[in-house]
Amino acid sequence: MAFSRMTAAALRRTAICAVSLGAVATTAVACTNGGSTGPSVTSSTSAYSSAVSSSSAASSAVPVANGCGATELAKMTRREKLAQMLVIGVTGTADAERIVQSEKVGGVFIGSWTDLSILTSGAMERISRTSKTPLMVTVDQEGGRVSRLNKIGIDSPSARELAATRTPAQTRVLAASIGKRLKRLGITVDFAPDADVSNESDDEVIGDRSFSNDPETVTKYAQAFAQGLQDAGIMPVFKHFPGHGHGSGDSHTGTVRTPPLAQLRTSDLVPYRTLLTMPGVGAMVGHLIVPGLTGTELPASVNARAIAMLRTGKGYRGPAFNGVVFSDDLSGMAAISAKYPIEQAVPMALSAGSDVALWLSTDKVSTVLDALERAVARKTLSEAKVDRSVVRILRAKGVLNC
Repeated sequence: MAFSRMTAAALRRTAICAVSLGAVATTAVACTNGGSTGPSVTSSTSAYSSAVSSSSAASSAVPVANGCGATELAKMTRREKLAQMLVIGVTGTADAERIVQSEKVGGVFIGSWTDLSILTSGAMERISRTSKTPLMVTVDQEGGRVSRLNKIGIDSPSARELAATRTPAQTRVLAASIGKRLKRLGITVDFAPDADVSNESDDEVIGDRSFSNDPETVTKYAQAFAQGLQDAGIMPVFKHFPGHGHGSGDSHTGTVRTPPLAQLRTSDLVPYRTLLTMPGVGAMVGHLIVPGLTGTELPASVNARAIAMLRTGKGYRGPAFNGVVFSDDLSGMAAISAKYPIEQAVPMALSAGSDVALWLSTDKVSTVLDALERAVARKTLSEAKVDRSVVRILRAKGVLNC
């Protein structure tokens, strides 16, 4: 995630699945940020439909129904499949138990507000083990300013400090040490490392979370950190595609615009050409307006063209990516929440091509799932796209190895 909010299987990806893209129009409720000057639901939905219709996607050689995961998918109801595509922030053990039992969500997020006894008591591992499908247990543990677990003694230097004081090999060893401690707590996914290229001052939104303003340095250190996490059985997630490091501001507080796509190709996107060739990694898409890619309204996180570029690699000379794609937080960051209520933002993110929608609280999970079921019934979110995403998620959890 971007700064204030915010696996076990290192799996081989062989087939590039299609991203089925469709527009979503859900009934909106009032945005939580009162007095928003964001566009109306009608205008934003229209822009969303336009972005979807102009996007491209990879094609699938083998339909999921006849291939990997068909047996597992057949055991799930539509709502259970959709629930696998949600990772939700929880306050503690009781909150996690309730939402996993009632809605069978695919994962939980351990935030700065979470009672960490859910980890230290072994409750999180137990909840995951006894759920119908193992959970993604996720956290933002980058080191430096973004250390969600420092209260229980898990911390490390910032990315910028690591690049200044340690070699990539030493960084890998450090990340493996952190990953082993995460693993013992029941965590399976770390939303790290930050792959942004940035020369911001240390305390700005990316700042010292970036290894360097040099793309090659970022590539070497982000790869080493990710390899260390994988050595410990933790799934790393690179963020914030297509690049937050030279953005105009903080997506927690408002709209962020990056330099044009042509400029990102020579800087911010360079690390992803190497990093996304790694097996078993995830990618998180930022709430970023990118001139030449997203248009002027829909950030990359809910933009079909941006996620299609991530999937296919076309547009920045990157690899085709068939790993799990996560949205950044859809509820606690004004770049999204000031315009789209969560019941609208989640269908937008998933229909645009993300596999997992991430947000921070459990109170609207049922209404979001209702909205997703309506989207599938209306064919604005295709069954085939849902199935492909669930297969990716099950692979990442180690449920599937095909």
